[in-house]
Amino acid sequence: MPDNLTASQRSLCMSRVRNKDTSLESLIRGDLHRRGLRFRKHVRTLPGTPDVVFPRHRVAILIEGDFWHGWRFPSWRHRVSPFWQFKIEKNRRRDQSNVRKLRAMGWTVLRLWQHQIERDFDAVIRRILVTLARGEHPSCRIVTARPPGGGEM
Repeated sequence: MPDNLTASQRSLCMSRVRNKDTSLESLIRGDLHRRGLRFRKHVRTLPGTPDVVFPRHRVAILIEGDFWHGWRFPSWRHRVSPFWQFKIEKNRRRDQSNVRKLRAMGWTVLRLWQHQIERDFDAVIRRILVTLARGEHPSCRIVTARPPGGGEM
């Protein structure tokens, strides 16, 4: 199926797609900030410009949209035009390369997918907190907020 837009129309549409400060990123960052955690966002000096970075813990978080980054892409690849097949496959290759580079630099990389965040936000936050606690340095103490009533998180 050919693209139904001209090159200039497609360019305009693509220029309006947000690639940083998305609603998912804001949701994650807001919760982490309320818990007293401090981080950097969109660190351009790191491969892939991670969305949330904890430099002292060497943890980089990538927040991935299911469509743009191709969650289970082989199972739905045939449903999109060749234009999107090429674009999403290119995104997936770039993502894999960036994760490899970050890990080679000694970073722990968390890839958080859109559907995971939407389905079980609390589990995603717990995953981040556990990852940070594992890589905790003596100079970096993480204080996690307990939910009202003192129950488990």
